[in-house]
Amino acid sequence: MNRTHKTAAVFVIALAFFAAHLHSQTPAGNELNLGVQAYRDARYEEAARHFEKAVALAPENGVAHLYLATTYAGEYIPGVDTPENNHLAEEAIEQYQRVVDSDEARGSKINSTKGIAYLYLNMKKFEDAKKYYYMASDLDPKDPEPHYSLGVIDWTQCYQPRMQERAKLGLKPDENLNPKNKDQKKVCDELRIKNASLIEEGIDSLGRAIELSPDYDDAMAYLNLMYRERADVECDDPVAREEDLKTADNWVDQTLAAKKLKAEKFNRQTRPTAPNPQ
Repeated sequence: MNRTHKTAAVFVIALAFFAAHLHSQTPAGNELNLGVQAYRDARYEEAARHFEKAVALAPENGVAHLYLATTYAGEYIPGVDTPENNHLAEEAIEQYQRVVDSDEARGSKINSTKGIAYLYLNMKKFEDAKKYYYMASDLDPKDPEPHYSLGVIDWTQCYQPRMQERAKLGLKPDENLNPKNKDQKKVCDELRIKNASLIEEGIDSLGRAIELSPDYDDAMAYLNLMYRERADVECDDPVAREEDLKTADNWVDQTLAAKKLKAEKFNRQTRPTAPNPQ
């Protein structure tokens, strides 16, 4: 589970701990309470069983579906492509979707939409992930995270096939595709046509994330990478390539500056206070 999704999961379960007590007089509420306690004690399989019972007892209760989805998602291991692991992701998506389709509060819908997007991203179902990150952005236009995630997906979709083609051509990391080489020009033209819309979408999405959060250093780092994607396929336009490489370098500088400011702020906040002189 990545940092963002883990934070969301903890937040949801924290809400569950308090909200479930409001319904403790009902069988479903009692199962929610037991599930929350098991989750807090890291007994995730037991927590899932209690939340499953709560869903069965009160299928109209969107909160129960959200807790169950969060528990399944927490057990899912990104990058492990096994039937059992993928089944956990699919189960989580199904429960999150119940919340999205329900009359639950906007915050629950946002968490569920982002939860689905996160799972699809880690399952490498990029178009499905994009669909739900766009939905999350519509639900909360001021949240920079969906825009960042869209940019990361666009970069991944561009970078992987480009690197595969470069490897076939035997290019070194610091070598650009050369328009004077017939084979390289052919690859460059094909990649430019294939990746053009992804590159522009990625640049726009990451730029929007930074507009919403000006110190978003991760978005800056990926914006640097996205400009390098565009530069490598500008084989017939050396001036544009040089300009994009300069822009990429500028974003590297801004990334480092943002990280430095964050580190300084953290150090100031955690620095021990000097004792008052007596």
